[in-house]
Parts: sequence; structure tokens; C-alpha cells
Amino acid sequence: MELVRWEPFEGVNRIQSRINDLFDDTFGRTRAQQSVATGVWYPPVDILESKDSYLIRAELPGMRNEDLKTEVNDGTLTLSGERKFEDAANGVEYHRVERVAGKFSRSFYLPQTVKHDGIKATYRDGILEIQVPKADEAKPRQIAISLN
Repeated sequence: MELVRWEPFEGVNRIQSRINDLFDDTFGRTRAQQSVATGVWYPPVDILESKDSYLIRAELPGMRNEDLKTEVNDGTLTLSGERKFEDAANGVEYHRVERVAGKFSRSFYLPQTVKHDGIKATYRDGILEIQVPKADEAKPRQIAISLN
């Protein structure tokens, strides 16, 4: 028997998604087109935790390192940047646009038990990885038991 995680609002989320799809189909706009029109998008992010650190991975394909910005301010880590829309070459026109363009910003509250000065970011193959080390007091430690 397989355990399945119960999501209490999954049905509501599915209904909301179907309603959004209905309106998108009715008015002839895809979500990607809406993102291009509004100029705002949100890259997907994974957050992992080990005993020593947190790892934040953001999918940012096609971005250049100089178009990305990461900063920590008052316990909040913010990723931001802008993907420029590529104009079609002279004599060429788009038939469909699904890749999003425009500005993005994602913010994450950091626990107080992290080393702010040890945060490191790397960008490779369209993935931005941010290592957030835990402070020593946050790391699990084993306590020796003495015999009396």
C-alpha cells in the first residue's frame, strides 16, 4: 500500500485551474501570453534542507548571469532579474509565444539560525543555486551520555 499525502485544498485548486483555463480558452490567451503582456513572471523554485544548509534552486533558462540579482536584507533573501523578449528577425514573425519574458522577483524569509555572510550563489545550465549555511547552533549535535 502506498501512502499519499493529503492536500485539503487540492480539489479547490483544481477547480480554480479549470476556471482559469476556461477563461483563457474563451478569450484566446494562454498564460504565457498573459505573462508577456503583464511583463511579470515567477520562476519555479525548489528548496532543500540538509543538516548543514539550505539549498534554493531556481529555474532560469536562457538568462545571463548579469541579468540576475540576489540580495539579503533584514532576513529576507530576494532573487530578481529580467528576461528580455527576443524580437523576431526582419521578415520573420512569431506564430506562438510560450516562453515568458519580463521582470521577476521571488523572496524567501530566512530562519534566524543561518549564516548570512556565508551565503553563496552559482549559476550554471539555467539553474541558479543558492547555498544558505546554517549557524552552528542550528545544526544537530550529539550529546555524550556519561555514566555516574
